[in-house]
Amino acid sequence: MGPEQVGDWVLDELPRLNEAILQDDAPPGLLVTDLGEHVLPELPEMAQLTPAQAQRLVVHLGFAGASVARHYQEHTPDGTGHPEQAFAGLTVGAAQVPFRRYFAALAERTGTGHYERDSYASLVRWNVGTIRVLLRGELVADLPGVFDDRRIRTYTGTPGEERFFLLVKQGETIELAVNCFLLPLTLDNADLIGAGARHRVRQATVLLDALRRLFLDFAAMPSEQSMAAEMFMDVFRQFAAHWTTDDIPPSGALDPEALKRDFLLGIAEPGYEQQARRLFPALLDRERDEIADLMAAPSLPHRLLAQIECDETCLSGSDDGDLRRLVGRHPALVDWYRLLAMHARASGAHLMLSKKFLFKPQRERDRAGLGDRLLVSNRAGTTGMTETYLERITRARREHTLAPLRPVLIAGIPDATPGPELRSGKEGAMPVVLELTG
Repeated sequence: MGPEQVGDWVLDELPRLNEAILQDDAPPGLLVTDLGEHVLPELPEMAQLTPAQAQRLVVHLGFAGASVARHYQEHTPDGTGHPEQAFAGLTVGAAQVPFRRYFAALAERTGTGHYERDSYASLVRWNVGTIRVLLRGELVADLPGVFDDRRIRTYTGTPGEERFFLLVKQGETIELAVNCFLLPLTLDNADLIGAGARHRVRQATVLLDALRRLFLDFAAMPSEQSMAAEMFMDVFRQFAAHWTTDDIPPSGALDPEALKRDFLLGIAEPGYEQQARRLFPALLDRERDEIADLMAAPSLPHRLLAQIECDETCLSGSDDGDLRRLVGRHPALVDWYRLLAMHARASGAHLMLSKKFLFKPQRERDRAGLGDRLLVSNRAGTTGMTETYLERITRARREHTLAPLRPVLIAGIPDATPGPELRSGKEGAMPVVLELTG
């Protein structure tokens, strides 16, 4: 079975086997047997694979490995205590290379610095086809996948899983577009208050509003058009089990564009940088480098204040009259304030999505005495972020660098009301369009 045939197996046979095991219609060992007999023996050696073929195979074997890990730990006493035993006896090719060693070599073969297990990059970005973001008809960002078949690989073959993977990649692509507008403003001597900068900031604000609406629309859909919370908690999330005791399972927290945006715009939350660095092993090489560079540099709002010869102490110590005069001298502050406020609103929409699909249902289960899941706790995100922590960083985004301007802007400084860029037309047409092209 070559790399392409493995793809067919993951698209068709793996979901059938997973569903049968989850429904207790088949023993968990059936998946291991099928994988070991029909998939792994014929896989090629590394030297025979191009980097692109290695990327596709990382996606496919990532789904297979996650499935093996889950079923083993759910059906083996103390399986969560030694998750690596799930792969004992699984070997690849004529040389019988152990599965996890083959996967690690495959990840290295991609040339991207991919993690030694499934990750956000392979599960979401490489898996889902190319997403394009159009702003008023103009292409502003695209995020390719590694397949051209317009299909989305899932654990169980259900539409809800496909919709969720698509949602996450759509969100990342919008975030990429936001960052594309903002990153040039980090260059040395970049003008942050001129017409060009104000245009970039306004476009980024429009895109963040589209991100917010994407989350809100998904949350408002009936479960048959999105994903049922029970499906998310009990089926989908449980495939993010550990492969080794201390590894980092795939998670939306590993979205590099979201991390970049936080460091571009600033987030005054103690320990946030340490939390981000803890995730570095599961990011790609380029992502680690770009995020580390942003961590080491002043945020855009701090650069802005320095450019107008002000700082946070100056802002917080000024009365309303001083703030109005400051905005009068530098009207670009209104655009920057709107951007930071929309960043916080998008964060709030994401928190709401987390509450609806995870934290609120789990609280209801706790009150009913139903407890938690064995493999992946539904009392926290996959990387351990609790509801309280997410609420705290959402508040930190709300109390941004320009938050002291809020009273005078709300009071009605000219040009402080939402601009036409954020308003729909008479027909309700939104300026941002998402397309799945591959």
